[in-house]
Amino acid sequence: MKKIFLMLAVAGLFAACQTEKKEGLSQVNQKDFQSEINGKKVDLYTLKNANGMEMTVTNFGAHVVELFAPDRDGKFADVVLGHDKLDEYVNFAGERFLGATIGRVGNRIANGKFTLDGVEYTLDQNNGTNCLHGGNKSLDMVVWDAVQENPQKLVLTYHSPDMECGFPGNLDITMTYELTDQNEFVVTHEATTDKKTPVNLTHHSFFNLHGNCEGDINDHVLTLAASKFTPIDSVMIPTGVLQDVEGTPMDFRTPTAIGERVDADFEQLKLARGYDHNWVLDKGQTAEPELAATVYDPVSGRVMEVLTTEPGIQFYGGNFMDGSSIGKKGVKHNFRASLALETQHYPDTPNQPNFPTINLEPGQKYHHVCIYKFSAK
Repeated sequence: MKKIFLMLAVAGLFAACQTEKKEGLSQVNQKDFQSEINGKKVDLYTLKNANGMEMTVTNFGAHVVELFAPDRDGKFADVVLGHDKLDEYVNFAGERFLGATIGRVGNRIANGKFTLDGVEYTLDQNNGTNCLHGGNKSLDMVVWDAVQENPQKLVLTYHSPDMECGFPGNLDITMTYELTDQNEFVVTHEATTDKKTPVNLTHHSFFNLHGNCEGDINDHVLTLAASKFTPIDSVMIPTGVLQDVEGTPMDFRTPTAIGERVDADFEQLKLARGYDHNWVLDKGQTAEPELAATVYDPVSGRVMEVLTTEPGIQFYGGNFMDGSSIGKKGVKHNFRASLALETQHYPDTPNQPNFPTINLEPGQKYHHVCIYKFSAK
């Protein structure tokens, strides 16, 4: 009799676990993200809103692991690239920045060097001769302190010590991820320093609005509220010119399929193997977030609007993805199968005196808000 009761208890526990798992959309196992790195606890956090949207985040690098958004029929699918386990973020193969917070200075810095107040600073050269996204062990490769204030809000903090990755000043960063009932994924970056230093933080999720990384993003229809972009040279560094998009494949002021002109006979597209450029937003830098971009997937009906306080946005069309990186459920991260829209100041700003400054002074507060808002039509 005792054996029968034990079997029933075990069966009931298993059924309860199965039921509990079905309550959420997440397809990854929290235990695969629980560890300790350099004496700091790493875990997986889940955010949910009242409309059924759900996202998971690891405090290693503040990577967004999953983000579930509904299609026109109300069916939810994961619209970001990521990995199934923490180890695949720590010991990455292929694309490193999936869903991460980027900094201290996002994008490229020419020759891994800049001069500030007469002092030359040397950074990692991790993208040819350039420093890309802060260097080899920047904000995407550290453990953030995390406090989940409520089911919809996660606060992440990190102290970047003076000269970490070559940047001057002790930088204290507070970043908030929030999933609102307006179906907005809101990223708020704030930072203070004790020494003048460049700061250009950004978020780097890779999106595919088909869901589950199915197909490419060439059929996604993109709109960018930008009349100019910053053309690049042969090593992807801005020339310093602000070029009009008028009459070029860089003009997304009206809704245009990404694949319509991506292989056009245009030097800038050849240099970057497609789209990997910074657009100069017509709105400029603003105190409150304003619309910068809209992406529409005609297959699923999903729409993603990007709002920001920043003056620029980097649109990257996955041109350097080659399938060598394997993501969730064993799906390959293929060529042009995802896109990133990184709100930011312009690339290589520390070496470009004509670009809006990114220098943060003691006593000032860096403040940058980016919103990814989801709907369907």
